[in-house]
Amino acid sequence: MKNNELASSQPRPRWKQWLIDHLDLASQTPSQLMDDLQRANDKNILHTDEVKMIQGVLEFGSRQVREIMIPRSQISFIEHDANFPEILTAIAETEHSRYPVMNKSKDELVGILIAKDLLQYIGRADSFAMNDIVRPALLVPESQRLNRLLAEFRNSRSHMAVVLDEYAGVTGLVTFEDVLEQIVGDIDDEHDGEEDLNIRQQAPNVYLVDATTTVSELNEVLGTKFVLEDYETVAGLVMHAMGKIPSMGEEVVLEDVLFRILESDSRRILLLEVQTELNPSTTE
Repeated sequence: MKNNELASSQPRPRWKQWLIDHLDLASQTPSQLMDDLQRANDKNILHTDEVKMIQGVLEFGSRQVREIMIPRSQISFIEHDANFPEILTAIAETEHSRYPVMNKSKDELVGILIAKDLLQYIGRADSFAMNDIVRPALLVPESQRLNRLLAEFRNSRSHMAVVLDEYAGVTGLVTFEDVLEQIVGDIDDEHDGEEDLNIRQQAPNVYLVDATTTVSELNEVLGTKFVLEDYETVAGLVMHAMGKIPSMGEEVVLEDVLFRILESDSRRILLLEVQTELNPSTTE
């Protein structure tokens, strides 16, 4: 049997067959297919949410882990040598269910701690031993495609993967929920919406700032004195200063304030780390 005959004998994915059955599509490229889907939405043939989910499926296989991962600067690590009370305090402050466990210098990943595994030590903290409960981590490269990552999550029954760069250094983490959100949209959990702050302090003089935060709010919260010009938001301030849409990891210092890009795409800045009161060594 020839290759094309073999290919034609394979069953179509269900989503492709659904499109064929329900839409009159003449598209020959992914871009044309996206346009057809948008027209179906405009004509109320498909609901907006359905169109977004189908578009998410179509784009899913081409996206990489680095595009959706939580960057290292935002990860809540647990130290391997932390004692039981210290771990409980960290979990109470961050309220996550899973934590990467690192050695004290944070240069070596030990594994993953699942919060529920600590329940067995309630009332007998003296018997706690990190090595007894830390689990192996699922490790993935930044360049891994999301469809492959989803398969690895399913096969390993893991809900979190630690992302490594080409030198095997930890650069971020990604969860099963993060992957699913690329198809179905944002998934709110029990903690989402409890705190919706544009500016969140992470350490003394260090803040996470949503790119849509107004410059006026930044000045009010951080005590800065940036002047409004042809922009209103922090993203506009930074792009105006840099003369471009910066990539993730790029930095700029404005009036002794460091702006570091934590999340961005080809069209916009999404999240920044802002550091005030820089010492001389920071700006060299």
